[in-house]
Amino acid sequence: MIFFKTYELNTLERNTFKLHMGYSVLEGIVLGVLALNEFVFLKSLNGSHMQLGILFQFSMLVFVGLLFINELIRRTKHKAAMLRKTAIITRLPLALLVFFPHSEQAMKGDSVYHLLFLAIFLIYYLASPIIYPTINQFLKNTYRHENFGKLYSKATSINKVVMMLVTFAYGFWLDIDAYAYTYVYPAVAIVGIASVFLLSKIPYNEKEVIIKKPYPLAVKDSIKRMKKILITNKPYLHFEWGFMLYGFAFMSTVAVITIYYNEALHLNYSSVAFYKNSYNILAILFLPFFGKLLGKIDPRKFAAYTFGSMLLYITALALTQYFPNYTVIWNIRIYYLMLFYIFFHGIFAATMSLLWFIGSAYFGKNEEAGDLQSVHLSLTGIRAVFAPLIGVVIYQIFGFTITFLLAIFTLFLAIILMIWSYKRERIIQNNESISPQ
Repeated sequence: MIFFKTYELNTLERNTFKLHMGYSVLEGIVLGVLALNEFVFLKSLNGSHMQLGILFQFSMLVFVGLLFINELIRRTKHKAAMLRKTAIITRLPLALLVFFPHSEQAMKGDSVYHLLFLAIFLIYYLASPIIYPTINQFLKNTYRHENFGKLYSKATSINKVVMMLVTFAYGFWLDIDAYAYTYVYPAVAIVGIASVFLLSKIPYNEKEVIIKKPYPLAVKDSIKRMKKILITNKPYLHFEWGFMLYGFAFMSTVAVITIYYNEALHLNYSSVAFYKNSYNILAILFLPFFGKLLGKIDPRKFAAYTFGSMLLYITALALTQYFPNYTVIWNIRIYYLMLFYIFFHGIFAATMSLLWFIGSAYFGKNEEAGDLQSVHLSLTGIRAVFAPLIGVVIYQIFGFTITFLLAIFTLFLAIILMIWSYKRERIIQNNESISPQ
């Protein structure tokens, strides 16, 4: 395979990469559909702005559960079986959307179908705090450090290609039939289960788990262990503080950007799919470069580039309502300023897809990868408790511009923190190296 020509892979890495690629392809189909999820809820189901904020909140809020799930994952011996059960329980309910009515009247006001939609996706997102840390463990267990970023970026590139194609086709279908989601989500349920089953086949050396304490005490120890990581590992603590600032900016604007697409830019499904696909095309082109770069530089410097790219795409997006010149091609409304949005969002999508999933792994030993990622994802859940709804409330009170300006300011602080932390550690290391022994 062409993906193996650049690298000298051992047999274990080669077999793992094939399974990783298969998982990435199938998961790309799922993510391609979910890329339009919030817009479907707003446009086809007529969900309210606050419900839209809750829908996104669910996708991140579930990571709070890692405070308790982390210990469950650690003491689970048969992790592959755990993944398969999780997939069935959390993804099969998507098939229930086949029973949703094709009626605008049924979706008006506080429809029961809005609540059912939110409940189904809450169940779906409950898989995240189990699957994501386990992916890190499986891959970190088989990929050598020097190949980790490169192989991960290759699989992520394929994932984004598939995601892009699916989003494009799905967007056009929705413009023809606004209720196409009732056919698509049941199919996604099957594909999503299959992707995790494939992931579970990645070779993993199951270690004998000796249970010395009852689960409640073990959870308490797990929380202490995670807390100790933050206290003793200062570079990692600064990294996570930067992510808290970035995370607030990201979460407070996600739902608002969806509303902005609909109410300020008046986009249809095809146009939204175009913007998402365009920056994903750039992300695919950028991923190999950034995959290599992440293995060469400190993750905090990498994070500064990532946060900066988001600051710039939010700026371009915010300015579009003041300079709303556009052209229409194939029923797609292309705003000229949004071309800058596409470029910087492409950089962001490439860098964040690496940084968010594997950035934390660079701050510790291989055996600490699970705990480091669990801390990272738990903090994601904590900021999800307030950030998405705060963003919607700020928009409702002050409008789009103030909401975007607040995000830009928060991202600027995150960049400053990453640069300061990196330079601080370099100074400490230099002082230690010249100190008399």
